[in-house]
Amino acid sequence: MGSLNTKKIHSRPRTHEGAIARNINVEQQLRRSVLACMLWEDTFYEDGQTVADRIIEGVHKINPTTAKELAIEARTQMKLRHVPLLIARELARNPASRGAARACLEEIIQRPDEITEFIKMYWTPEKQPLASQVKKALGNAFRKFDAYQLAKYKQTGKDIELRDALKLCHPRPTNNEQSKMWKQLIEDTLPTPDTWETNLSDKNKNPQEEFIRLLTQNKMGGLAVLRNLRNFQKYGVPEEVVRNAISKMKVDRILPFRFIAASRYAPALEPALEEAMFRAVDGNAKLPGKTVLLVDVSGSMDHPISRNSDMRRTDAANGLAILLREICDNVDIYTFSMKLKQVPSRRGFALRDAIMHSQSMSGTYLGAAVSAIQGREYLFDANMPNHWRPQEGSFPIRQESFDRLIVITDEQSHDKVPNPTQPKSYIINVATNQNGVGYKPWVHVDGWSEACVKWIQALEMERFV
Repeated sequence: MGSLNTKKIHSRPRTHEGAIARNINVEQQLRRSVLACMLWEDTFYEDGQTVADRIIEGVHKINPTTAKELAIEARTQMKLRHVPLLIARELARNPASRGAARACLEEIIQRPDEITEFIKMYWTPEKQPLASQVKKALGNAFRKFDAYQLAKYKQTGKDIELRDALKLCHPRPTNNEQSKMWKQLIEDTLPTPDTWETNLSDKNKNPQEEFIRLLTQNKMGGLAVLRNLRNFQKYGVPEEVVRNAISKMKVDRILPFRFIAASRYAPALEPALEEAMFRAVDGNAKLPGKTVLLVDVSGSMDHPISRNSDMRRTDAANGLAILLREICDNVDIYTFSMKLKQVPSRRGFALRDAIMHSQSMSGTYLGAAVSAIQGREYLFDANMPNHWRPQEGSFPIRQESFDRLIVITDEQSHDKVPNPTQPKSYIINVATNQNGVGYKPWVHVDGWSEACVKWIQALEMERFV
């Protein structure tokens, strides 16, 4: 008879395609799931249910303090909003971890509307009483905000308004001023917030005077300044006032492509915009080693990023190139279309100009470009019409080695793209409206996101360190 004491079989985790996968613990799995949300958190509920389920499962398997710290890191360092609230909600659903939930909420709520967002999440799939620790946390969060912030995010007309949340938590005001402010919130009598939107909608106010006042008093956010450059010109706002506002605006969450798009409408302000752009990219963590950046400059890259956008695919590509130029320890930059051309590794708008003037915008030979970068010969289709066939020597073979290849493209290629020769190889598609990420054989990002460079940094910390 057969022995019952058979040989022990070591089960190995496998990828979706069947390959042997790296063993990672529950905490690492949770971190990776949270990390994936950096790319498209705005579509988290619509397209990310599998990710959400995985996060929920992971929170209940690890130490509550560890989960709390991950939520705080996701909010403060990864700049995520929804995912930290989801982690806090799961902590709040377990009586044993509600203390961690309270500490978590008090740290991660940084805007008034995040209070109502959390309650909406807490009441999904069904409405239920708020736990006492949750009420205390939300009450403490209310104390962070002044009248301007409460008026700006009061959520009038939403399923859960900010005054509803205040009634649910009924926190004690710390002084008479706060008591008066909360009473105004409940009665919907808070003063109208002094924003450019509210002032421009008032037909009794002069737009030029209001813009000058708001800019001089530094009451417009950085993105609002960039998006209103055409309005400043339209209403005759003095250029010096705008230049001074650009020099003082907060830029920590603005990426280079915003400045590139803005410069098209205000070329005279390029020096001020470039200086602000350098402040925006300063202080980012470095990508170590040698990086090769391959930028698509074919004709289709001059199309809009999306149907209703006035921003072009080239804006996104050039913005990413400028950012990567600043954060890579060592970078070589190439463009491709009907040729492969290396461009000078300049900074700022000078790099944009070098990329755009490197060659004419024509066909897309991504496969030939990647092959040449990887040091391999490429055979062009002999049946291709001559006017679509690159000239001999158009794709010179690169001899030097590198640690990382990042391709920025819309992938409207005439030829087949070969597999990468090393693991740190990325394709970022700046054209597609579909969101997705694949890890084999390329790390492939569809649906360009403002966070994709930070995501690459964090991903390499997870996978290669």
